[in-house]
Amino acid sequence: MIKELTLTVAPEVAHTTENLHNYIAVTEGIELNSINGVRVLKKSLDARRSKLLVNIKCEVYVNEPMPEQSTEYVSYTNVSNGAPVHIIGCGPAGMFAALKCIELGKKPIIIERGKNVQDRRRDLAAINRNQDVNTNSNYCFGEGGAGTYSDGKLYTRSGKRGSIDKILQVLVQHGADANIMVDAHPHIGTNKLPKIIADMRQTILDCGGEILFNTKLIDFKIAKDKITTLILEDTGTKTQTDVNIHQVLLATGHSARDIFELLDKRNITIEAKTYALGVRVEHPQRIIDKRQYHCTSNEQLDEVRQYLGPAAYSWVEQVQGVGVYSFCMCPGGIIAPCATDGDDIVTNGWSPSKRDNPYANSGIVTTISEAQYKQFESHGALAALRYQQWVEQRCFDVAGKSQIAPAQRLVDFCNNKISNSLPECSYQPGLKSMDMREALPRYIVQNLQQGFKQYAKKMPDYYTNEALIVAPESRTSSPVRIPRDKEKYHHTSITNLFPCGEGAGFAGGIVSAAIDGENCVMAMVF
Repeated sequence: MIKELTLTVAPEVAHTTENLHNYIAVTEGIELNSINGVRVLKKSLDARRSKLLVNIKCEVYVNEPMPEQSTEYVSYTNVSNGAPVHIIGCGPAGMFAALKCIELGKKPIIIERGKNVQDRRRDLAAINRNQDVNTNSNYCFGEGGAGTYSDGKLYTRSGKRGSIDKILQVLVQHGADANIMVDAHPHIGTNKLPKIIADMRQTILDCGGEILFNTKLIDFKIAKDKITTLILEDTGTKTQTDVNIHQVLLATGHSARDIFELLDKRNITIEAKTYALGVRVEHPQRIIDKRQYHCTSNEQLDEVRQYLGPAAYSWVEQVQGVGVYSFCMCPGGIIAPCATDGDDIVTNGWSPSKRDNPYANSGIVTTISEAQYKQFESHGALAALRYQQWVEQRCFDVAGKSQIAPAQRLVDFCNNKISNSLPECSYQPGLKSMDMREALPRYIVQNLQQGFKQYAKKMPDYYTNEALIVAPESRTSSPVRIPRDKEKYHHTSITNLFPCGEGAGFAGGIVSAAIDGENCVMAMVF
């Protein structure tokens, strides 16, 4: 007999197979030795009350063997002779689009300005240690896109757009832990994603697809309502090549400003859009753990942490009708320097798979809409992008024209006080203590200050000078939308151009970008 159960149990029960078996035997009145296995289908932590609970949906195999766990792997065939589909960008949207092409018998040809995932590591080390920004290979550009070295969180609400399980299955097929199929908030970790990305690349190549690294789209030719030719440049030699194309999927990510500028220059419609901008806030992880796990002492916390990993949080406040909220929270994480140009500062966060660093960081951002970027309205559809760029360059300039970032203790920030000293921080290039009003526009500073103060009433421990803010967190989403037909997915005026993923304004993370990549290919083929 297979019995399906929905359980709510203490963390220590959920922690081991033995404890879970014993609990089910007692509560369900089943002989312990008749339970041959329990397969957990979904698991989530409920920390809303003082008593921590874990919700589990599972199958219990009673008096019959539990079959081996099987994942429905996708079958990929050789498409060397298939019709080519050109894909610009090798992030999650581009890679999953390429794999979908192979499923459907088309030959993907990916064009990626950055390096492969292994070679990117040298450029990340250079920006961390020497503050040397490679404008084509960094935390945002290169194989796997921004998500590869930016945590690998897989949580999404995009289930109506496509199959989340299908995306997770493909990741498991290429080496991800099968637990991502079970966890309510799945996470792979920056230390493990590169190997998975490399395996996905190998599948594409083994099936006859092509990936052109260090190759940048710099222009194209248009005839009537179609792009006929891509003009590519080798980022090393600067050699240019013309490539005739039939269909092109544009999946260049939210930071490819040159692509937005190219589209605007060629009078291909793009639109400024609302996004969010603010700071990274970093706390000692123990502060977040004690609050989220309702612990009053370090001893109590140590006991809880035997069963639970580092705690996450999220919050939203309304400040004069505008949202101030947490974004991309990284338990046990690192603040990373994610600039894509030599004259800007950008921060983001990531966590390793074990989330075992001593700090918790999160973006705390506020909505940026037309009223804020109105001063750049002369730039038309690029107005929101120019505002974002202005903030990043302002932070760069006031902190000393390097990757050393403006920083302030949290309570000092809210009280407009320069911090006499700064706590230890995970941001490797270094920090400069300063009044954040010198680095960020007044609108952003005032909204964040009020948001922090309001949230402090709900979580007093959060509001502490042990916490640090680092500016700016500015790449929450694309400041540009590339409009497309709602059903056919192609651009509203260029019928063989398929804008895709975060850069086009249609996704917000690894899984939603991957789903969008698959959907664009489906629309393209059918």
